[in-house]
Amino acid sequence: MKKVVLITGATSGMGKLTAETLTKAGYMVYAGTRDKNSSASTDNLKEIYIDVTNTESINDAVAAIITKEGKIDVLVNNAGYGLLATVEDGTDEEMYHQFDVNVFGLLKTTRAVIPHMRKERSGVIINISSFLGKMGLPLLTHYNASKYAVEGIVDSLRFEMNPFCVRVHSIQSGLFGTNFVAKGLVANVQTTNENSPYKELVAHFVPIVAKAINEGPSPQPIADAVKDIIEDENSDIFVPVGAEAETFVPMRKELNDKEFEVKIKETFGI
Repeated sequence: MKKVVLITGATSGMGKLTAETLTKAGYMVYAGTRDKNSSASTDNLKEIYIDVTNTESINDAVAAIITKEGKIDVLVNNAGYGLLATVEDGTDEEMYHQFDVNVFGLLKTTRAVIPHMRKERSGVIINISSFLGKMGLPLLTHYNASKYAVEGIVDSLRFEMNPFCVRVHSIQSGLFGTNFVAKGLVANVQTTNENSPYKELVAHFVPIVAKAINEGPSPQPIADAVKDIIEDENSDIFVPVGAEAETFVPMRKELNDKEFEVKIKETFGI
């Protein structure tokens, strides 16, 4: 019987490529979309409406898959976006929404799937995180904090799921060539205003990140990592993927806090 996979945020970027990769490998994939009117599907790839900020949509999607397939073997929490803002400028609405999507949405989707995995005493939960869940960068504090939270969720949830043979993992993604800048990055209008006291920092740092994403490599390694984790019961808990992740995550472990901060300043010219 084919393994059933639910992927949130699966209609573009890493999520879409992961859905396509798993479908080609023989999995039954449900690709989460926020478009209520989308019903694109093939034999092994079906779009399903799920908005991670809407609890009802999450529960309805999970219930529909269970009714149709009888199980969910794998959950890939991929939905997310980044807020570009200083702490000074970030509004209540912006900071709440950042966590609503990247953290609370992940928790709610996981909460909905766990009872079915627990009952089957089998399952894999994979959170698409970031190397920025292990280090900070300016103008991305809210995003950093949300990814730090995701890493903490993995640390703790593994203990809860261990008695039920459900594995929990994190993929710490680097910067890849996706549409994240166009669709997944939201900028605070005050931070990016030409009269902002942070304008020099914005002018220096934002092009660095935009260039790394716009001209970055294909995110295929993320999709491959998801597949590898599913199929390898002995997979690492946290899997860094991409140049930045493979450079900075190990470095963070090797250096003390002050040394690491100096290295980041040197690397990014901060």
